[in-house]
Amino acid sequence: MRQHQDPSEDDPNALNSLSKFTLFETKSRFYITASTSDTHRVLKIDRTDPTSLNVTEDATTYDSNELDLLLRMVQDGNKSQGGLEKVLEFHGIVGFVRLTAGWYLVLITKRSVVGLLGGHYIYHCDETTLLTVANKAERTAQETKMLNTFQQVDLTKNFYFSYSYDITNTLQTNLTVPAHDRLWNTRFMWNHHLLSPAFDLEEPKGRSRWVLPLIHGFVDQAKINVFTRTVYLTLIARRSRHYAGARFLTRGANEHGHVANEVETEQIVSEPLATPFGTRAARMHPWSEFGTGYGGYTSFVQYRGSIPVTWHQESTQLTARPPIEITIKDPFYTPAAKHFDDLLGRYGAPIYILNLIKSRETQPRESKLLFEYGQCVAYLNQFLPEDKKMRYIAWDMAQAAKSGHQDVMGVLEDVCEESLQATKFFHGGPARNEVADGVARREKPLLQQGILRVNCVDCLDRTNAAQFAIAKRAFGHQLYALGFLATPYLPFACDAVDVLTEMYHDHGDTLAWQYTGSALVNRVDTYRRTKAAQWSSHSRDLLENIRRFYNNSMLDADKQAAINLFLGVEPTLPVNRVERPHYRQWFTPSHLEPLRVDELAPINQVFKEYYKPHILSQFGRLYAFTMNSTTKFAGKPKNDIQSPFESRVPTELVSPTQANAPSRRSAHRWATPTAAPESQTDEKVTALSKEPHPIENLVASLLEPTDIEQKEKDYDWYIRYPTTDLSTQALGEEKDLKLYVRAVRLTEGEGVDNLLSTSVPMSNPQVPWGGEGWGAAGTAGGVAGGPTGTSGGNDDGKGSAAYYEAWLKA
Repeated sequence: MRQHQDPSEDDPNALNSLSKFTLFETKSRFYITASTSDTHRVLKIDRTDPTSLNVTEDATTYDSNELDLLLRMVQDGNKSQGGLEKVLEFHGIVGFVRLTAGWYLVLITKRSVVGLLGGHYIYHCDETTLLTVANKAERTAQETKMLNTFQQVDLTKNFYFSYSYDITNTLQTNLTVPAHDRLWNTRFMWNHHLLSPAFDLEEPKGRSRWVLPLIHGFVDQAKINVFTRTVYLTLIARRSRHYAGARFLTRGANEHGHVANEVETEQIVSEPLATPFGTRAARMHPWSEFGTGYGGYTSFVQYRGSIPVTWHQESTQLTARPPIEITIKDPFYTPAAKHFDDLLGRYGAPIYILNLIKSRETQPRESKLLFEYGQCVAYLNQFLPEDKKMRYIAWDMAQAAKSGHQDVMGVLEDVCEESLQATKFFHGGPARNEVADGVARREKPLLQQGILRVNCVDCLDRTNAAQFAIAKRAFGHQLYALGFLATPYLPFACDAVDVLTEMYHDHGDTLAWQYTGSALVNRVDTYRRTKAAQWSSHSRDLLENIRRFYNNSMLDADKQAAINLFLGVEPTLPVNRVERPHYRQWFTPSHLEPLRVDELAPINQVFKEYYKPHILSQFGRLYAFTMNSTTKFAGKPKNDIQSPFESRVPTELVSPTQANAPSRRSAHRWATPTAAPESQTDEKVTALSKEPHPIENLVASLLEPTDIEQKEKDYDWYIRYPTTDLSTQALGEEKDLKLYVRAVRLTEGEGVDNLLSTSVPMSNPQVPWGGEGWGAAGTAGGVAGGPTGTSGGNDDGKGSAAYYEAWLKA
């Protein structure tokens, strides 16, 4: 049989894309065939010796006919021992494990698509099976007990893999570091211990195509429809396998600098105009030496992890909040030095540290760690160069939310803005946003160099709320770089932020279940002080606290034993002599060097794996069509054409996310004010803006009243208005005002003498009088129906006055 060379065999950039697996067995061997498109490979596993594992990779690449011929030859050669039997079809090899007697093979039997990046699918492990490798194996009681413990790590919950995309590394690493220089990030490869007996995982050149790394954490993806364009929002959280375990059994940092509850969260915002990531050809874009690059993809990475000093909480007592004890006082802070040197090597400088633990307590608990952490960073910082020093920010988030005097989300966004100005984020191509005249356009990829590290005591509730606020601000910058926004600021009340909020709720709940066995107690709404947080979450918070207390007290020991067995963690005795870095130069100098990219790395394009007619011909089976999106919101009108980045409320008063919002009074002294880019909104758009809110009109009228002079005159008339008994009577029409005033004056005796001296008598009491005298508007006739029956020449004015007085009183 001739040996075929895989067309990508000599290409060091080609990644594993084997996706179809079939297991065959004979009495002496397992045969695993794997295929991608029309090429096939074979893996052989010896079954004769139960105490040793012998795995052989066949270097030959077969086509379909040659593979059938090979299987028939194996069938014929083993007829005397039962021949060749097909066991099952599966989707990947998790690894091999040996307990006390023999070896076991762990396989993925069911999967589901949860993400799509550049034509590369990301899958969730839905079901696994465990097979005995040896032909004859006896299980003892100890073997059965260890097997049950091993299976307590549920591989069907929150384990993810990809055949053709390196899911253990960030998007920036995958798109900037060539495959022949890029290692798997084994820190996040949870099946590292299971794959190590059969494959070499540390050498990038010639690495096995059978290796399928599994990460543990969280993956979610949604699309945001922007009229005729589509934005894909992907969230990938990778949990470290180092110092992993349950809440009260893994605290702080160990002697190697690994911290508890360590999770790297990557937020990818992309506009894939085509299936692959992009092209590196400069001829496609003449004004950029990098060409279009991977300009449709941006990535922002943030980090959470326990406080890197040696501390613990004793969980044997039946108390929900055990006291915190600092077990080792190291004057050189060796665990923290190793930890931060590792962060510098992975992400670069600077490192921003956001510490959210409490600062004021009646009984010192968290505040012990606050002081110790501050002293630790201050000691390590004095040996770093000035421009590479770590930025330490301590803020009591719980007290700020409880007092209600500070904008918690706004302060956290300020921290993100400050860190983004220093660390940036990754954008794989030239800037796409509009720039003002005279401002140079960015024509090269933008790299993230540095990391924002967030922690509280458990790195759960407060940390997740803080990471959401940070992610929201970064989300705006990513959309701005892709050309979707005029300014890098997003309001809270918009569809895009609603999607991000739900994703971070799921993100926080998933990580909390993994670490504590319960969901989040305090969600994002708790720190935004919304009505839902005030009323509807109290019962849920109580239930989650009870569940967390029960799991931590009763189940964590078994959970920790299962994780240690799965990850291959051996119990070690404490040693007095631990390798320590130099007390002054605790960091590696090469870790402080700036990142440079001479050319973008090529990415394996798997067109044949993505473009499958039997899938693309049915919308129901097409993941990109069934993915969660803003168009599937239940309460959204069908004819709603509002942008998902536009606020649903008319105006967000003094909103921290408003482009022209005034400076927040609650911003701390350490927050660097950053001027918002000038809005390039057209004057016509401004003219068509919505009417001000009625509350705005009310506040403006109270602060700057109009027609103040007229209102002063009206008020002066009001305070000088007559207060006699008649003033309490009901007033007539406005035309009778003069009549009323003159009648009041008459009853008070004012102008009576002038009235009596008038030469022209009143002719008719029913006719209103005018002028200065009573008879100014009268006639020459007598007073008809007068009290005395006199004619017009009657001089008895007093009788007439008495008549009118009686008439008024009537």
